Amino acid sequence: MSTPVVTVIVPGRDVAAYAPDALESLRNQTSTQWRAILVDDGSIDDTSRIFQEAATDRRFELIRHDVPQGLGAARNAALDRVETPLVTFLDADDEYTPHALERLVTTISESGSDLAVGAYVRLRPGVDGYVEGPVQPWVAASTSPARRGTTLREHPAVSGNIVAWSKISRIEFWRRHDLRFPEGRMYEDQVVAQRMYTLARAIDVIPDVVVRWRERADGSSITQHKDAVDVLVDYVTAMRDGIAVLDAASQRTAAAERVRLILQMDTPPLVRIASTHDDAAYRRIVGDFVRELTARADGDAVSVDTDARGLLDAASLW
Repeated sequence: MSTPVVTVIVPGRDVAAYAPDALESLRNQTSTQWRAILVDDGSIDDTSRIFQEAATDRRFELIRHDVPQGLGAARNAALDRVETPLVTFLDADDEYTPHALERLVTTISESGSDLAVGAYVRLRPGVDGYVEGPVQPWVAASTSPARRGTTLREHPAVSGNIVAWSKISRIEFWRRHDLRFPEGRMYEDQVVAQRMYTLARAIDVIPDVVVRWRERADGSSITQHKDAVDVLVDYVTAMRDGIAVLDAASQRTAAAERVRLILQMDTPPLVRIASTHDDAAYRRIVGDFVRELTARADGDAVSVDTDARGLLDAASLW
């Protein structure tokens, strides 16, 4: 077995239907220089058994939470045990592409950057299983063309890549800046991503698809429950706090790009949900957020397309 240079942190709770594919995608990597820390966050299905069986392979270490603590806490628990120079993340319902670790490790090792970011695609349920979609425009904007040793100021569009699991970074970078995931809230990776971008001395981006992000057929993932008020609150808070990180670092161009992307991509679906939602609080939260961002966008001359603008104008009256 090759000496590991990267630790893959794999958290999961009640993901027995998907974890075998996630772990198999890790075992099938063209690079063998990895170890993995599996975090079973209080599962009550077969996830515990699947993780325990995987841990009979010495490349895998298992952490078990008897009581669910949330994704942020699960990732933080594993971060404390990382001993390799590099660290990355894979959620237990997603999949790596075969060359993912090889491309990420090679890129960051050759460049010396603090952080490398790759592209990702959606896995959506189809008639005969899950179907891989295209690279979405905002993902392509953040990762294409390839760049080495860039910065957030030079490449502000990278701020649109806000997920934890499309990146590789140096564990020393995490520890030097005391980076941790927020605990007790959803969408915990958005603030961490923006902190990483603002703190990194150098960033690499590659257009290679490194992760297939699953949209579960049973609709059980957090991102598929944005019609719930508590999910909405955490979602809006994460987006607002991410922008605040960019503002605090005087990254005005990146903040404007993030506002534009949220107005174009994130808020229109929320407006559609709010328009028929039976809880007035939902509409109020969406309306407040839209007014806040559109006022800022108008000041920064940020534009969105006609369809999105029509929805935002309606929501601004709520």
